This record gives sequence, C-alpha cells and structure tokens, in this order.
Amino acid sequence: MTQTGSFRDLKVWQQAMGLVDDVYRATSHFPADERFGLTAQIRRAAVSIPSNIGEGRRRKRQRAYVHYLDIALGSQGEVEVQLEVALRLGFLSQQDYERLADRTAEVGKMLNGLIESMQPYDN
Repeated sequence: MTQTGSFRDLKVWQQAMGLVDDVYRATSHFPADERFGLTAQIRRAAVSIPSNIGEGRRRKRQRAYVHYLDIALGSQGEVEVQLEVALRLGFLSQQDYERLADRTAEVGKMLNGLIESMQPYDN
C-alpha cells in the first residue's frame, strides 16, 4: 500500500479533530460531579476517533489501516450514544445535541466511505 501525505491531510481526520474541539467545549459545562464520569468518557471516545485514524494511517499494511479505521468508527458510535445520554440527563440543550450529533454522524459517514473505498470488491 503506497500512501502519500500525512493523516493530517485527510478530511475525515480534520473533521474528527473539529468534533473533539466541539465535544470539549460542550462538556466543559457538564456538572462537576460528572468530571470522572460522562465528561471523561465522551471526551476519551471523541479523542479516540482522530487518534485511531492517525495510528492506522501510519501502519504499513492496508488491512491494519482498515482495522484502526474500524476502531475509530466504533468510537464514533460511542460518542453518538454518549451525546444522547447527555441530552436525556439535561447536560446538553437540544440545539447543542443536534449540532454535535450532526457532526458526529458526518464523521461516521466519512469513516464508512473511507473504509468502503479500501475494501476489495466482491465480484
């Protein structure tokens, strides 16, 4: 597998980093007693997305890269669920939830597209 450029050049990585920024900003308003609970969990899951994209991009084999993209996709799913938990608990407004959920979904679509583009065709 020949790769050119850095993981930083990938649009999905850039979007995932923007999601991390947004998640950190939103969770800074969560209750203090959630600092080691939902706040930490959603932040870790958000950071895991671009981290796994970057780690996978550094791998020498395409199969390993796809594996890390798949892990990033799992973390994206975690963020989706955790955002809904935050909404249900009243930690996020409906407007903030929708904005973050849309951004999270977009990252998921981009990851799915990248993974799909790297899979061998079944003919």
